[in-house]
Amino acid sequence: MENEDDSRATTYTTLGAGSDFRHELEIRRSRFITVLRRSPDEETARSLVSDLRREFHDARHHCSAFVIGPDRMIQRSSDDGEPSGTAGIPMLEALVKRETTPGVTDLSDVSAVVVRYFGGVLLGAGGLVRAYSESVSAALDSASLVQRRRLRLCAIEVPHAEAGRLENELRSAGYVMAETGYEARHTILRVALPDDEAAISEAHSRLASLTAGTLELRLQGTDWVDVPR
Repeated sequence: MENEDDSRATTYTTLGAGSDFRHELEIRRSRFITVLRRSPDEETARSLVSDLRREFHDARHHCSAFVIGPDRMIQRSSDDGEPSGTAGIPMLEALVKRETTPGVTDLSDVSAVVVRYFGGVLLGAGGLVRAYSESVSAALDSASLVQRRRLRLCAIEVPHAEAGRLENELRSAGYVMAETGYEARHTILRVALPDDEAAISEAHSRLASLTAGTLELRLQGTDWVDVPR
């Protein structure tokens, strides 16, 4: 498995956290039900296929594709009984070649399954390629995407009574807030910063200004954080 800590990439795009995204197309009487799932590892990606085989147990095909890791090193696809090269590869290309911003193709940690109910009309190889590619592309059009950034996490120990105000002020100043922790005497606010000296120095100064120098920013490790697009 790709080690995210050793990744050359510092940003990539993925699905927003939460429920699976679903979209259905009917093409010449066949139903193509596409389900997208945020998948940080192969186990999660493969579980989507298993889940949909149970849910749509009477469907003829459950074709799949996934791309995983900040550098997109893990890429797999399956035609699941469709003619070779007409389903899984077009689906994978729809994921890998998706432009998340003009000229940028960085979609990752995404698995896609297209469930097909055959409608009795043969589509031919070219028709199948277009149908499976279009199914994934249409699902991505309706899905919520977020940017993942590798950021430096910094912690601030804040008295409980002041935590809400400080968090709001940091958010208003444009800082990305990571997971909040709670201890007996303090709330631990975590700020995710670009991992460079200028950004960290500016954050120290901003915190000193907001708290009259009473609180400190403690540097921690790096982590991948969702940032709204």
